[in-house]
Amino acid sequence: MFNPSRDQARQFLFDTWHKYKAHQTLSGLESMVLEILLQHPEYHSLLNDPERYLDRDYLPEQGETNPFLHLSLHLAIAEQLSIDQPPGVKGRYHKLLEQSGDPHQAQHQVMECLGEMIWQAQRNRTAPDPAVYFSCLER
Repeated sequence: MFNPSRDQARQFLFDTWHKYKAHQTLSGLESMVLEILLQHPEYHSLLNDPERYLDRDYLPEQGETNPFLHLSLHLAIAEQLSIDQPPGVKGRYHKLLEQSGDPHQAQHQVMECLGEMIWQAQRNRTAPDPAVYFSCLER
């Protein structure tokens, strides 16, 4: 099972961005990540400066959004959709896509629900519950 550290996950994003800018060949996962990175131009300057941002903390108490968490959640959703895991997530995403007409907006709606499921699992000290995820996606 692949379980990177925070710095390894961030370095993967930096490395993918660097390879893209250097016109180097990307792996399948890097290509998936690149699509996400290109949808977020607000993070491009951050990706150009790994020395400054690799170990920076983003604290909610300071009102900061963690760009690495945001990008990683996009990647998690892209992977879920590619294999329809948990089963049924792809169909629910397509319903949201039909309603919004915007893939990025639909992914953000899914992201809210994924975040809710993870938050509840952490709060309750339980495994993530797809029923919580799907209940949120149906709202």
